[in-house]
Amino acid sequence: MIRNAEKRLAGLLNTHQRGLLRGSLKGLEKESLRVDRDGHIAQTPHPAALGSSLTHPWITTDYSEALLEFVTPPVQEISGVLTFLEDVHTFTYQNIGDELLWATSMPCIVGGDASIPIAWYGESNVGWMKHVYRRGLDWRYGRAMQAISGIHFNYSFSDEFWAVLQEQEGDRRDRQTFVSDAYFRLIRNFQRYGWLVPFLFGASPAVCKSFTGGTNVDFQEFDAYTFYEPFGTSLRMSDIGYKNNAQAALSISFNDLDSYVGSLERAIFTEDEEWARIGTRVDGEWRQLNTNTLQIENEYYSFVRPKAVARSGERPSRALHRAGVEYIEIRALDLDPFAPVGVVDSQLHFLEALLVYCLLEDSPPISAREQCSINHNQGQVARYGRDPELVLDNGGRQVHLRDWAAEICSDLECIAELLDQTRDDTPYGDAVRLYRESVRDTERTPSARILASMRAGNENFIEFAMRQSRRHEQAFKNHPLSQAVRHRFEEAGRASLAEQTAIERAETISFDEYLARYFDQSDVAAS
Repeated sequence: MIRNAEKRLAGLLNTHQRGLLRGSLKGLEKESLRVDRDGHIAQTPHPAALGSSLTHPWITTDYSEALLEFVTPPVQEISGVLTFLEDVHTFTYQNIGDELLWATSMPCIVGGDASIPIAWYGESNVGWMKHVYRRGLDWRYGRAMQAISGIHFNYSFSDEFWAVLQEQEGDRRDRQTFVSDAYFRLIRNFQRYGWLVPFLFGASPAVCKSFTGGTNVDFQEFDAYTFYEPFGTSLRMSDIGYKNNAQAALSISFNDLDSYVGSLERAIFTEDEEWARIGTRVDGEWRQLNTNTLQIENEYYSFVRPKAVARSGERPSRALHRAGVEYIEIRALDLDPFAPVGVVDSQLHFLEALLVYCLLEDSPPISAREQCSINHNQGQVARYGRDPELVLDNGGRQVHLRDWAAEICSDLECIAELLDQTRDDTPYGDAVRLYRESVRDTERTPSARILASMRAGNENFIEFAMRQSRRHEQAFKNHPLSQAVRHRFEEAGRASLAEQTAIERAETISFDEYLARYFDQSDVAAS
């Protein structure tokens, strides 16, 4: 750990305000495909018992009508996040009949793009915008990539924490400017060190051949039905997944808030020749929202995003410009198929410790050359992370991944001490020690365990994922849900349907005018 980081950590450990990080807020957004009993993507509409996917606060859909997304409220304790996630899974299983929630990030049997129904959000302008945006993703990238599932970890530090840190650093700027700069310090370092997440928690070393239409994209064959990488950790985060080549030319800056917003907005308002050939509306059918490099901000796929809560009708980049960074979204987690809700508490404790580490470490601006190195590291870890000979680029020095990972874990032990302050137990220290062992023995990682399980059971990827999905189904169907919790979800579903109806009835302008106002930043509600 570098000297300035040690000073920051020592100051926080020694402050009279102990347990400052207990006030940090955490939340999860967890995606899962609905599938039928044969392992095909469900063709049924979003179940009415789950409410409106447009307006429900906790149950919505991502790209596909079959791709559920569960959103937990922000809470201080990781245990609270996981309890809510368990309850929402249980309630969902009570309302999807014989369908299953797919247990892995890489999708089930894909029968071409037509087998992946695009999500539908009703007849309102905001609903149409969400649907047309997804049509655009189909035209630009195809649907298969959009059927990949992941878990996003949302995190924010408390006002009390920021006040102490700003005082210790002697920073006299306004609080919003200080906080935004600090979050971007964290984001830059997470780009540098975030490869550790797919290395330790990556759970997508294999994929059904149907995902690529049978085309071998430089993989090895596990069997007649499965492609894989022997040392792979997260094909989801590789060039066939979210880190795809289609956006490789984008130059989004994470060096400060203004640079980030400016570079993102240039991409949103700059026409792209390739997308222009697709057209926006052809023969009366909407194909995409516009022909620009990015239709909207969410189209940019990144490891980590700075976030601010947007007002009605406010684009995400404008919300950041107005409010500054209010929280961060970590997008590097695969679904762990061995965990019923897709993640376990020790993973989140370790991830939180890593985020604090990224905040306290010095974080110089990222040059174009370093960004290439960062992208290369992330890609190498996604495909070959468990290779004992794998070497990464650390500031121009070639280092073995395991040596670098061990060094970071050593530094995280001090961070865990800060996070465990005022607790009776030591979940953060326990998590760091647990995953330090995974650095030494990569057979303990989910990616290695998946391949070992497939070999032991003589299973292809689909058979393994189906077995785990059915196991989780039984766990949730055997999980008791209190009457109060069930009533809470039922009420939220009814209220969301009523809210969608009210939005649709209140429409007074055309969809064309709605889009024009949205991109001009009018008061039209959009998301």
